[in-house]
Amino acid sequence: MYVARLIGKRAAIFVASLLVASVIIFLACAALPGDVAQVILGTDATPAAVEALRHELGTDRPLIVQYLHWIGGLLTGDFGHSYLTRTPVATAIADRFAVTAWLVIGSMLLALVIAVPLGMWAAARRQHVDGFFASALSQAGLAIPAFWAGIMLVWVFAVRQRWFPAGGYTPLTTDPARWAWGLVLPVVALSLVQGAVLTRYVRSAFLEVLGEDYLRTARAIGWPRYSALLRHGLRNVAVQVVTVLGLQLSTLLVGAIVIEQVFAIPGLGSHLLAAVAERDLMVVQGTVMVLVFVVLLINFLVDLSYLAIDPRLRTRRAVR
Repeated sequence: MYVARLIGKRAAIFVASLLVASVIIFLACAALPGDVAQVILGTDATPAAVEALRHELGTDRPLIVQYLHWIGGLLTGDFGHSYLTRTPVATAIADRFAVTAWLVIGSMLLALVIAVPLGMWAAARRQHVDGFFASALSQAGLAIPAFWAGIMLVWVFAVRQRWFPAGGYTPLTTDPARWAWGLVLPVVALSLVQGAVLTRYVRSAFLEVLGEDYLRTARAIGWPRYSALLRHGLRNVAVQVVTVLGLQLSTLLVGAIVIEQVFAIPGLGSHLLAAVAERDLMVVQGTVMVLVFVVLLINFLVDLSYLAIDPRLRTRRAVR
């Protein structure tokens, strides 16, 4: 019963946050200077033509009416139509989101593969040279901007060595091999900083575990250090790692916008920047709303994952 109420409370916060975010996004776009109809028709358009286009686009209606129409469409999966191309916004977002999702998921998986063993090694070997080197390596990774890492990777592995393509994107359904090969450099560039951040948190979490009685007991009965850490320590640091992972996934979505520009990847970030430059506000609103939804959903799932990772949270009320 306690778990059900907790999930219901988190779900209510999730829905309320989405509603507040939708209002902020709509008002922010409405407050932008300029007239969409005037931008589309150009400076030579007659006032009558501009007014007719405003009526066609619906931008001449009161803001509350425009908002209710937009939010009602979102609830049914209708994100409206682009002001410029008149194509459905939802279709364009779905196509671009798939590209960004592969980039973000691949980067986070690679960051985890780097961070968990390196952080555990840095903690277990903290008094040795190799442990100090692992910590210093993660610290250096924090200072590397993702766009700079991308440019260096392109220069070394695409321009000089010609091992990987310098940019572009091949759909998975067209050529799986070229799709995977083309994502290598962007994924590595985006995962370097995230891996460094996660390594620092994993190291700190394992340092706390090393001082716990249950780990000393495992060592006393003959468990090797790394086996004891994996068997008894990994689950106990999982809550902290999952928390940071949720925050980093949100950061990755923002970082993906930069990486998409460096590698000319037609993802959601480049789509959003193009819409902002062209003042296609319907596309901007829909794209930002999707990004906010993903971020809030990640936070919601992270909260729920605590219940699966730490059984004590499921019985907290009973203990009290």
